[in-house]
Amino acid sequence: MDNERIKIEVLVFEGCPHAEQALDMAKSVANSFVGDATVERVEVNSQEKAEELAFLGSPSIRVNGKDVEGRTMPHGIMCCRTYDGGTGIPPSWMVEAAVLRAAGPKAKGFLFMCVANSARSQMAEGIGRSLAPEDTRIWSAGSRPALVRPEAIAVLEEIGIDISSHRSKAVSEIPAEHVDTVITLCGEEECPVFLGRATRFHWGLPDPAAVQGDRKARIEAFRRTRDELMRRLAAVFAG
Repeated sequence: MDNERIKIEVLVFEGCPHAEQALDMAKSVANSFVGDATVERVEVNSQEKAEELAFLGSPSIRVNGKDVEGRTMPHGIMCCRTYDGGTGIPPSWMVEAAVLRAAGPKAKGFLFMCVANSARSQMAEGIGRSLAPEDTRIWSAGSRPALVRPEAIAVLEEIGIDISSHRSKAVSEIPAEHVDTVITLCGEEECPVFLGRATRFHWGLPDPAAVQGDRKARIEAFRRTRDELMRRLAAVFAG
């Protein structure tokens, strides 16, 4: 994704308790991006400035002029902002998704990784392929490939995505020269390592395969993971 200019703005007013945390997160995302990404702190110090910028509250993060939540407002408001889940800053994955959206045509090779390549990364591959433009290449792999979990196949079939022909793959099987974006999905485990040059983001999700109980409990765990991956990847590939 070389030569792709990404501008991340963090809009805050004086005294915002989450300003520095939002700025640090934006810088971390920018540092992970392989390309030209800058971070700018924008002080909103008056109602007039808030209206001029259509300010959505402090802190707000915009990538290439677009709010990371996709929200808009015809006039500005001088207040603290609350994000989904009641937090004072957006989740980092939301900023990362906005950066990948802004990268657009330059982000064309995605690799999703977890240890066994049997559940989370397999579902991410299937969902990603269903949402991404046709010219986008998407793979998944693991450091210790196992068998694709039948629950992963079942919960994707529920939403019309067929991964029944997928197999677990080692990272060494992936054509590194075509990968520009790596997203690791490990939770408690140690994630696989990709040695190629790429943007690397980490979306740590609990392993649904680790859930104990009857089939209903396991399937519900896989559905939760599926739905969270769908939410995030829909943001990445929003058209």
